[in-house]
Amino acid sequence: MAKYHIAVLPGDGVGKDVMDAAMIVLDTIGLDAEYIYGDVGWEFWKNEGNPLPDRTVELLRETDCCLFGAITSKPNEDAQKELAPHLQGKGIKYSSAIVRIRQEFNLHTNLRPCKAFKGNPLNYRDDIDIVVFRENTEGLYAGIEFRPLPEEVRKALGLHPKMKKFENIPSEDLAVSCRVFTRKACQNIVRQGFEYAKKHGRKKVTVVEKPNVIRETSGMMIQEARKIAEEYPDIEYEEVNVDAMCMWLVKKPQEYDVLVSSNMFGDIISDLCAQLVGGLGFAASGNIGDNYALFEPTHGSAPKYAGTYKVNPTAMILSVKLMLDWLGETAKAKKLEDAIAKVIEEGKVRTYDMGGNNTTLEMAKEIAKEYDEIR
Repeated sequence: MAKYHIAVLPGDGVGKDVMDAAMIVLDTIGLDAEYIYGDVGWEFWKNEGNPLPDRTVELLRETDCCLFGAITSKPNEDAQKELAPHLQGKGIKYSSAIVRIRQEFNLHTNLRPCKAFKGNPLNYRDDIDIVVFRENTEGLYAGIEFRPLPEEVRKALGLHPKMKKFENIPSEDLAVSCRVFTRKACQNIVRQGFEYAKKHGRKKVTVVEKPNVIRETSGMMIQEARKIAEEYPDIEYEEVNVDAMCMWLVKKPQEYDVLVSSNMFGDIISDLCAQLVGGLGFAASGNIGDNYALFEPTHGSAPKYAGTYKVNPTAMILSVKLMLDWLGETAKAKKLEDAIAKVIEEGKVRTYDMGGNNTTLEMAKEIAKEYDEIR
């Protein structure tokens, strides 16, 4: 019996392409694992009214962790138009499959390393090595939204003096999204950042929020971060507003180490960090909970490239590296990262984004070959 049982959700678009690449590498690594494929993505939304079928949720519950490719996601109005005729007009609303997985399995910590590999022609600088910790289940992505605004919600919000400005606007012309933080989640994401810094010899943790304007939610995050920072006197702690952080990341990214932020701000700054080290083709992520984890590239499904095997698989293969670390297979993880680094530095095999003409699978095969040669 296999040591690990791993759910594999290729999704759609280039998700299938990069997952094929990941499996080439995993076959070479020879992890003692059973890979169980599941359904997720746009075709299941169109034909079943659910991009994450219940059978797939059950599959996740029966496995140790998940490798996820990429899926198409669209605003609800556009999604409704693509439903099969027998599902039209039934009040089915689209919701993101990946967000649902994060919330249903309480994958509270989103880990996004952004490291510049030597020899990558797309690097903004060659000395960037930033790790972003993003709270993964709350904030503006919690999904607590209203449009039009129900009367009972309007009455409750009307108790706040600043709602007076909106009192004469019809409810159908109002849309409200709630930014919900809990103290526990704030404490958790900050502590995860500090613990990572301690374990990996990182020198600084920067909490990125906007407490001077978003006083209650960002304020709670900062309040808890200051308390936790006192427990780690050997690690430098600083606070930077999210808008200023975007500027400083462009100006002096080499001075940052571990960044911690809430859900939406973390999403934004992690994409910025990804571009500094070559773009989303190099951006892996781990969605980590207490008992389960899902690993995925942060790029989208790029439907126009689906099936062309053109896109860079590095983000997907780095996601495999994160999975190996989480499983405790640290020697294999280190060896895989070294193989990726060597292929990028040598530059003999490159996908189109790096100025080459090799395919997704050729890149994966080259990384697998280097992995085999490392002793």
